[in-house]
Amino acid sequence: MEVLRRSSVFAAEIMDAFDRSPTDKELVAQAKALGREFVHARLLRAGLSWSAPERAALAPGGRLAEVCAVLLRLGDELELIRPSIYRNVARQLNISLHSESMVTDAFLAVAAQIFAAGSSYHVTCKRSSLGGSSQLCPSPPTQLGGRGKPSSHGTPRCPTEGCSGGQTGITWGKVVSLYLVAAGLAVDCVRQAQPAMVHALVDCLGEFVRKTLATWLRRRGGWTDVLKCVVSSNPGFHSHWLVTALCSFGRFLKATFFVLLPER
Repeated sequence: MEVLRRSSVFAAEIMDAFDRSPTDKELVAQAKALGREFVHARLLRAGLSWSAPERAALAPGGRLAEVCAVLLRLGDELELIRPSIYRNVARQLNISLHSESMVTDAFLAVAAQIFAAGSSYHVTCKRSSLGGSSQLCPSPPTQLGGRGKPSSHGTPRCPTEGCSGGQTGITWGKVVSLYLVAAGLAVDCVRQAQPAMVHALVDCLGEFVRKTLATWLRRRGGWTDVLKCVVSSNPGFHSHWLVTALCSFGRFLKATFFVLLPER
């Protein structure tokens, strides 16, 4: 009960930070909370489970839950583009999952590669297949670990200001890629009976955010800035294609009626 109470208090503190300008410490705490939720979702999708006593379920409809939903959705799009990149990550990196230092060092090396200025992770625009329109999708290299052929196009800016950053080498697309790599490694660890490594990965993710992304996040107003990268995160009834088709057909019938009416 004490663990649950502390988790609830911690979650409340994280949510309070969304209502004002967050500090670096709060941004890191939010990054780790989002990381736990992101990993948890990917583990569930893979049919795996992970025990995280400090993980507090995000409040439905809350800002943190909304940010996590957008990160997951953008992650789905990246996996659709290159489905093999974020699977069997440990095998691609050729690392042992029994060594925490090897796992975390490999993750930090890939993270540095992702955010390197002029790296092969560049931003393109793509229509969301999951409802709404996302406005960024980083195109990853053919392999992790620096073995992919680098892009000759560098890092072009996304056409919408809300999806790119002024700081060289950082975009929301790369942030999503970072979370996907962490989740991919987490899935590998749990499958190899190394669930404790997941906690180390989440801590490592938070440390990378503190050193590399905190300033960029603070300048953009925090994690909620990623919400600008999706035009409609929850499309309503009227956006369904069938409703649109029926409305168009209704207008056609109405126009036909008024055209034929004077002839009677």
